[in-house]
Amino acid sequence: MLLVVLAAGMAIWLLDDLPSPDDLSTAATTPSSKIYDRGGRLLYEMPSPYTGSHTPVPLKEIPKPLIQATIALEDRDFYRNPGIDLRGIARAVWYNVTQQDTDERPMGGSTITQQLVRTLMLSSEERYEQTLRRKLREAFLAVQITHRYSKDEILTFYLNETYYGNLAYGVEAAAQAYYGKHVRDLGLAECAMLTMLPQAPALWNPLEHLADAKLRQGIVLDRMVAEGYIDTESALLAKGEPLDFAAAPFEIRAPHFVMLVRAFLEQELGLARLQAGGLEIHTTLDVDLNEAARDLLRHRLAMMAVCNHETPCPPGGFNARNGAIVALSPSTGEVIAMVGSPDYFSPRIDGAVNATTALRQPGSSIKPITYAAAFATGMTPATVMMDVRTSFVTQEGTSYVPLNYDLTYRGPVRLREALASSYNVVAVKVLDTIGVEAMTSLARRMGIHSFDDPDRLGLAVTLGGGEVSLLELSSAYAVLANGGYAVTPQFVSTVTDSQGAVLWQQECASAVSCLRESVLDKRIAYLLTDILRDDSARIPTFGEGSVLALGRPAAVKTGTTTDFRDNWTIGYTPNLVVGVWVGNADNEPMQGVTGITGAAPIWHDVMDVAHKGLPIREFERPAGLDEVEVCALSGHLPGPDCPHRITELFVAGTEPITPCDMHVRVGDQVMIALPTEAHAWGREHNVPMLPAQTTPSETSARLALLSPDDGAVYRIDNTLPRAQQKIRVVAVTTDALAQVIVWVDGEVLVELEAPPYEALWQLVPGVHQFQVRGIDAHGHTIEGATATVEVKDG
Repeated sequence: MLLVVLAAGMAIWLLDDLPSPDDLSTAATTPSSKIYDRGGRLLYEMPSPYTGSHTPVPLKEIPKPLIQATIALEDRDFYRNPGIDLRGIARAVWYNVTQQDTDERPMGGSTITQQLVRTLMLSSEERYEQTLRRKLREAFLAVQITHRYSKDEILTFYLNETYYGNLAYGVEAAAQAYYGKHVRDLGLAECAMLTMLPQAPALWNPLEHLADAKLRQGIVLDRMVAEGYIDTESALLAKGEPLDFAAAPFEIRAPHFVMLVRAFLEQELGLARLQAGGLEIHTTLDVDLNEAARDLLRHRLAMMAVCNHETPCPPGGFNARNGAIVALSPSTGEVIAMVGSPDYFSPRIDGAVNATTALRQPGSSIKPITYAAAFATGMTPATVMMDVRTSFVTQEGTSYVPLNYDLTYRGPVRLREALASSYNVVAVKVLDTIGVEAMTSLARRMGIHSFDDPDRLGLAVTLGGGEVSLLELSSAYAVLANGGYAVTPQFVSTVTDSQGAVLWQQECASAVSCLRESVLDKRIAYLLTDILRDDSARIPTFGEGSVLALGRPAAVKTGTTTDFRDNWTIGYTPNLVVGVWVGNADNEPMQGVTGITGAAPIWHDVMDVAHKGLPIREFERPAGLDEVEVCALSGHLPGPDCPHRITELFVAGTEPITPCDMHVRVGDQVMIALPTEAHAWGREHNVPMLPAQTTPSETSARLALLSPDDGAVYRIDNTLPRAQQKIRVVAVTTDALAQVIVWVDGEVLVELEAPPYEALWQLVPGVHQFQVRGIDAHGHTIEGATATVEVKDG
């Protein structure tokens, strides 16, 4: 009798309110959720599950690779099992009995049939319970369904009802949402990409996280190889196949932003609550500004495609088809506008990919962070560095010689001009002085999370060698705009249910509460702003009256990668930060795009529209900054022979205290005392240099090698005569020497008695050491620099 009672109790516990297998083909209708902009204007009405973006298709219209990929990833024994994973259920029972006090019970893998039961037949509350009861009820129903329906029918249900992210339920809706095509037209690579989405649609959405999605796609393809569905060569081809992302048109405003909000809330509220519907979602976006920005982007890209007297460009145009815009509040981090591409529904440009969150190389637009880190170590806008050819040894031990955008050098340059005019050599020198970690650490504190592995980032990171997203870099610029406080991009202000109860609310509702962590001295933030708004300092590169100038105070920086794949402009006023990227989603290079012909005009246009009708605001200058007159050449206090003087801004305590040491009077003439590294530049530009004298700031290197660079690697070209394959060997000295001798591998290459101290050396395979020595007028030997190079046989 006791057993009967226990069995009855177990049955009630397990089977109470259990739905019928016949309910599989019906799904409850839930109310839709609505997403609004900051003014209450509707952006999108999210359809409830299985309505709107949901078009069931028969199994015969679903590509075989999609069916095979799903089985390989989700349930390799699908056609052989009884609808359940008996070993998984056994593990769940065992843990329930033996580990009752633990909060983590491995529940075992779920079959396709079990996942279908969970999706369509369990309530939204029970669906995500991690309990033995839910697992057993799910298994019981899965077995019933296996007896009630054929395997093909179950698989058809699964493929038509599973959520694939991006508001798409079922494979046909997913194909339309990601590729803008019917599921029957998908290829192997596209099928593999869709298959991995149900496991984590928000985390692996290829429109937001393409790199992660590609990794998961590779796992799916490897599983297909393991199960014998495809061969290794087919998998490799699919992994390398570029995908064109687009969506079939539907009614939506600010689509990239809406999809980002949808993914954000899925993480914050959970998929079950989001699917339950009935939400009123109020966001930070200004849809009027967003659509104006989109239209301006389209207009400028169209202008760049046509060459005429108003838009001079290379033959065939600039080849710039895509772009993105972010506008956010520097005081709260609220995203006011987000245009991920000029046309969300265009497959030609991968329009559905949100380029504001994609990782791209930022070019010189990353440089302000380098200089901010340098100023934090005591450097100043008046610090002078030599813009001359310089070789750096990388972490790999090879030579790295950065070049300026115009392939020229400018000799002594103050950091104000170097940043404003975007000189590459000086930027690398600054980073080499302070260390890569100092810069990347500050970048992370300012909100750039892609700089999480400093070991893979070298000196080229200051020229854009590391990847960032437009959204994160724009957020980092907000730190400069707001006086040094890190901000987190905000997309949503409040979420309420149908009864008005608040389910989620932005943590900070004002500038005071949003600006919580100071990551940069407010005086340094202002110095960067003062430089980036200095039209005079950027004249050498951008000229007078460039598109970077607004009719109000604004700080701005451009960036272009050396291969012309990415062009950036990011700038700010006290009211707003605007970031613009121009390029191509498929990484095809643009043609001849410069700092002021790509993103900059779009930035200017968006800034004008965003500030229309707003009063002009000055950047607030903090206390603790001093103005000091300095020599324009040396950056030190001006001496009696300094012809040009400027007033510079300094953090109190960092102003110069020593007089200029570059202008030296010799008789009736003022000479320029340049350091050794700049002597070749000085001779080339006919600078009246102080002869045979070391500058007061020099303590070493009286005899140096300018070429070859230490660590340089050369390769012999077997298509050319070897006798013609030579390199220049160049030495410089600050002393009046009677003789300069260049040695290679312990043997004399050349003996020279007057400058220029240059010779040619024919390339020979192997590792070679160069050394330079000098003999002064008294016969004393001066040991100079050495350089080791490697020559590889072609």
